[in-house]
Amino acid sequence: MARPDAPVQGLTARAFRIPTDAPEADGTMAWDATTLIVVELQAGGVHGVGYTYASVGARDLVAEALAPAVAGLDCFDTPRAWWAMVGAVRNVGWRGVAASAISAVDAALWDAKAKLLGTPLARLLGMRRDVVPIYGSGGFTSYDDARLGDQLAGWVEGAGCGAVKMKVGSDPASDLQRVTSARSRIGSAELYVDANGALSRKRALAFAERYGELGVRWFEEPVSSDDLEGLRLLRDRGPGGMDIAAGEYGYELFYFRRMLESESVDVLQADASRCGGITGFLQAATLADAYSTPLSTHTAPALHLPVACAAAGLKNVEWFHDHVRIENMLFDGAPVPRGGTISPDLSRPGLGIEFKEGAAAQYAV
Repeated sequence: MARPDAPVQGLTARAFRIPTDAPEADGTMAWDATTLIVVELQAGGVHGVGYTYASVGARDLVAEALAPAVAGLDCFDTPRAWWAMVGAVRNVGWRGVAASAISAVDAALWDAKAKLLGTPLARLLGMRRDVVPIYGSGGFTSYDDARLGDQLAGWVEGAGCGAVKMKVGSDPASDLQRVTSARSRIGSAELYVDANGALSRKRALAFAERYGELGVRWFEEPVSSDDLEGLRLLRDRGPGGMDIAAGEYGYELFYFRRMLESESVDVLQADASRCGGITGFLQAATLADAYSTPLSTHTAPALHLPVACAAAGLKNVEWFHDHVRIENMLFDGAPVPRGGTISPDLSRPGLGIEFKEGAAAQYAV
């Protein structure tokens, strides 16, 4: 059967600033709102949607550089469109905000492609699995012990999560007490901690030993993710049974390759809203598989669900509080956890989500 012609005929981006439901902080910063960039395109008579979490500058880059770069290209030719966008931001800089903008457009292209074929994106990518495990993620350092415990226990008891993650590093002197308190609330579920690179090598190593005694099974970014030697030190000398994880700030394939070549992580994280969309995430997944390293998605669970069904070596999907809340508020079809997993709705084509214009209007920037 001949496929339809599908030149990109229109591409727009909008920004929305959504307040958090409480003050939030991690080891290195604090925030009270999250900015969502939504990209929409028209091709072959269908409407594709993609998104990222980035600054308003990503919206402007889509309009000024990316929309002209992909105009008229066939949305089935995602590699051509992807490289056209990378070329269009050469003098701006491919990484950072530009990569996030490319990610949103790439996701919209894949969404449109699957809709034109009348199939869920998970099926178009090729499903290795029907369900993907999630871990609850939040536990911000701005929370008191009661709120922290209630949130983590809620994911275990309500969503069936077998693992939950909390932030550490804002006030290291209080972290052992916070971790002890959290551990007491989650029963037999695994506990992860994330320092967001807040600690020095020696301090991180000391905390790893103590966290290991408290049953922590995952230490994310104990030192800066740019400190590959430091991550390797933690991986080599940390307690047995504790995974060192990093990679969320990878914007391109070379970043992931360096991290894997240096054997710095037990689990590689990749974020399709940053690393070049579905196209970039598939590249990172292939590279992780080549290095026999488990892969975990970072935030944006609705965006990651189709590609998580396809990715080799997937460990889990991050069920991140901020983005779960936003995706449920602003997208029809956002996934619902059952027994610690999420599954794609195979009755919905494309990404399986549609943007709620009316619900989002009040947050427009």
